[in-house]
Amino acid sequence: MGVQDWTYILVGITFTLYIGIAIWSRASSTKEFYIAGGGVSPWANGMATAADWMSAASFISMAGIISFAGYDGAVYLMGWTGGYVLLALLLAPYLRKFGKFTVPDFIGDRYYSKTARIVAVFCALIVSFTYVAGQMRGVGIVFSRFLEVDINTGVIIGMLIVLFYAVLGGMKGITYTQVAQYCVLIFAFMVPAIFISIQMTGNPIPQFGFGGELADGSGFLLDKLDGLSTELGFAEYTEGSKSTIDVFAITLALMVGTAGLPHVIVRFFTVKRVRDARKSAGIALLLIVLLYTTAPAVAVFARTNMIETVSDKPYTSMPEWFKKWETTGLISFKDKNEDGNIQYLANKEENELTIDRDIMVLANPEIAKLPNWVIALVAAGGLAAALSTAAGLLLVISSSVSHDLIKKVFKPSISEKGELVAARLSAVGAVVVAGYYGIHPPGFVAAVVALAFGLAAASFFPAIILGIFYKRMNKEGAIAGMVVGILAMLLYMIKYKLGWFDETLPDKSEWWFGISPEGFGTVAMLLNFIVSITIMKFTPAPPEDVQDIVENIRIPSGAGDAVNH
Repeated sequence: MGVQDWTYILVGITFTLYIGIAIWSRASSTKEFYIAGGGVSPWANGMATAADWMSAASFISMAGIISFAGYDGAVYLMGWTGGYVLLALLLAPYLRKFGKFTVPDFIGDRYYSKTARIVAVFCALIVSFTYVAGQMRGVGIVFSRFLEVDINTGVIIGMLIVLFYAVLGGMKGITYTQVAQYCVLIFAFMVPAIFISIQMTGNPIPQFGFGGELADGSGFLLDKLDGLSTELGFAEYTEGSKSTIDVFAITLALMVGTAGLPHVIVRFFTVKRVRDARKSAGIALLLIVLLYTTAPAVAVFARTNMIETVSDKPYTSMPEWFKKWETTGLISFKDKNEDGNIQYLANKEENELTIDRDIMVLANPEIAKLPNWVIALVAAGGLAAALSTAAGLLLVISSSVSHDLIKKVFKPSISEKGELVAARLSAVGAVVVAGYYGIHPPGFVAAVVALAFGLAAASFFPAIILGIFYKRMNKEGAIAGMVVGILAMLLYMIKYKLGWFDETLPDKSEWWFGISPEGFGTVAMLLNFIVSITIMKFTPAPPEDVQDIVENIRIPSGAGDAVNH
């Protein structure tokens, strides 16, 4: 069977599974819609958290970035995995003990203010919409190649699927769907990586294969890739070109942005006990590491095979996969010297080939000539990764509107049934907006997602950290800090990433302190901390009952009983 036939079969089977789970686990109450009833087991929650966490950016785009950026791409590995550890150890147990459904719910109650809640909802919506735009673009890329439709049609198909199980099942449906999606995505990522590692190095473990010797005994794989890169005018693959301050800023922004991501934090409210929150965080980390340690190997395999397949080869001899990706517009060839050969070079004026880095993981098994079922499996895995995270984000958006705005601010008397209807209508509206940004994204998948992390770092992280560990922190400081942080990040992003204030996008030399838009979340976060603490010093302390709550959430469960005895 051909690739397209296998794709229809595997994607059809997985989508049927997701929809079946959504129908089986549909939510009948707001507690089930928001936090799956609070009774999910640590293993199920760990797998769901891993799927929620490993989005299209992790599955499709991260290895693609590393394959082009080489050593510089390591910032994504360090930032995202380090951030998850920070979240699991520093925040999750305390937020779970506080016992609120959402991040705006925590901020609204901790800072005893409707204004704080509204600002937090605004920040949650900005972060979630930026993040979900990357997921929808990932869905569009997969559909455009493997179902041979244009990207826009692919985004619309993905919207409809996510809408069905997010609106019907809520967090309960999403949780058990994500357990299935984790199994699909990790299998789809590891199988081709193992195949290609054996093919290129004879080692079945990709993590060892990409640093090992080639199967033909001609040297080490990374040395070969360094040589291929320098021949084409690119920097050595194993050498970095980013400034130290930018590497530090991006890594820190991704780390603290992780700790402020509302769709990941909410997962720790779905288990029964604080102990289960810690346990599921550890399980999720182990499951996440499996993909993250494999991504650098996939990047090296894909980059090496791509260069050897296309560089200085006749355009007419290109294999079928090249022509298929050309129809999507994600690979393009312009014969500048009219010799019929593909000149793939670092020099932009001489270069004739443009490759979208988001295709590297998806095209990797095709380039390596793996069986058609493996190629189709990767498509199913990419969709599982994008759809699982998109569903979690849509739930954050719908709960922010229905629970944090309508229920807590504008209409406290709303019935549970009315709130559930509002949550589902909010999810429908969110899908439409997400689809629009999936069709008109501000960049490639991982770059868009990195901006979402910067926004989370700039807005939520200081408010959450200070809210948990500093009982003197008050509403005036938190509100001012969040507003300054999110506005600073938005303005920098708009100017240097989208170019709205200039006719052309400003050059890297104009970046503040040499920090890229992906790393500016660190600067905006520091501004948030400074403004929050400064304003707090000149304004009244929080009420005593709020300070007592902050004191209480840091005491381990059962500690009071031990002291009394």
